[in-house]
Amino acid sequence: MNLNKILGYAIGPIGAAALGFITLPLITWFYSVEDVGRISMLQVVASFSILLFCLGLDQAYVREYHESDNKPKLLKLSLFPGLFLIICTYGIIYLIEPTVIAKYLYDIPSAFLSAVSILCFFLAFTSRFLSLILRMEERALAYSMSQLLPKIIFLLFIVSTVLFGFKKDAYNLITAHTLSVLSVFLVFFWNTRKEWLTSLKYSIKWIEIKPLLIFGLPLVIGGLASWGLNVMDKLFLRSMSTFAELGVYSVTMSIAGVATIFAGIFNTIWAPMVYKWVKEGADLKKVDEISEHLLAAIYFIVVLAGLFSWILPYFLPKEYAAIEYLITLCLIAPLFYTLSETTAVGISISRKTGFSMLASIGAMLINVIGNYLLVPKIGATGAAISTAFSFWVFYILRTELARRVWRNMPSVKTYLIITILLSVVVIKSLFLDQGGLLLFIWIGMFFIGFFIFNRSIKMVKEVLLSQYAK
Repeated sequence: MNLNKILGYAIGPIGAAALGFITLPLITWFYSVEDVGRISMLQVVASFSILLFCLGLDQAYVREYHESDNKPKLLKLSLFPGLFLIICTYGIIYLIEPTVIAKYLYDIPSAFLSAVSILCFFLAFTSRFLSLILRMEERALAYSMSQLLPKIIFLLFIVSTVLFGFKKDAYNLITAHTLSVLSVFLVFFWNTRKEWLTSLKYSIKWIEIKPLLIFGLPLVIGGLASWGLNVMDKLFLRSMSTFAELGVYSVTMSIAGVATIFAGIFNTIWAPMVYKWVKEGADLKKVDEISEHLLAAIYFIVVLAGLFSWILPYFLPKEYAAIEYLITLCLIAPLFYTLSETTAVGISISRKTGFSMLASIGAMLINVIGNYLLVPKIGATGAAISTAFSFWVFYILRTELARRVWRNMPSVKTYLIITILLSVVVIKSLFLDQGGLLLFIWIGMFFIGFFIFNRSIKMVKEVLLSQYAK
């Protein structure tokens, strides 16, 4: 994949992050912290719906794409089973009790909010498959634009609410989010019209879906466990704490998402690129090199976040002051997940997808125990510590299992560094009065990083110099 393609994929996450950086303060200043917590529950269940109803067939589509002679038919085989299930499931739930979804998610018994939420889940599910077409065809710019549009729509809706004095409540916020999801669906729907229209002419048989399900179904269990690993903190805060704590935590996670722009770019291009290398018989030692460079990037992101986290409270209401101490912890989860993708791709290459399930289940159980013990005592801080530790376990499990079924990869250096990072960020969150000492530690770690990752820094210099020469 050339630099232009990578930059094309980067436009979406970078632009979305910039828009999110504008939108986030608006939400925190004009909406209650409880409503911010409620919108996070919508996002939690939307991600659950994608994982559950995809049946792992989205990943089967990615795995078989380059080896399939009939890609439109592969799309239909992958999309149809889940599409049927999600329509039937949520349709039946709404017919039986129209208010139950809103009551459970938002503590508001509203048929309207339930209907809007179901629409959001359906659109998010369908958009998942349509986005894979653009991703696998390497239509980077179209893929990125679809990430930008929902952020723009959401921002315009929030700004309009403020300017025209509309009521700023959960109804307004949840509707705005669903409209943004609708916009991305329409973009995907139009940009992939050739592919899905072609797929309609093919009939499908169970025998053709079966091999895809054999690959994908173990990933459903693993994916749901991974989902649980990612959202267990919010579920425990919802049930054992308050919407206010959930709101503070959700905003912190959103800021962490902005700070980890490159993670979304990397996750988008990594697996298809490695599958292509395998098909072409390329030297897979470069997987180890990329993993090393990614570790260096993660190290410096966490250290710099620790050095400058004191700036964040100046941009947010006083209710969000705890973000200064939570942000580095919340960075750990997405960064360690991204790092694990560099090794865990070997599990998919070897088609031993059951091992992915084991890693996710193991880490999720750790997260359940951690949240159960810590959330009642220290609220959002406990949730953040539990989640960060669980993703540390998740990385180690995925790496060790990939080494077993694929190839032996160097791991000692990575294990040592991620353990040090985790330890320092946990100490920061628990011992808030030791700010001066922690600042000294962060500065020391920053300069030590130049020696530990000398090769990565040298590579960055060479790339920058070569670009400058052009």
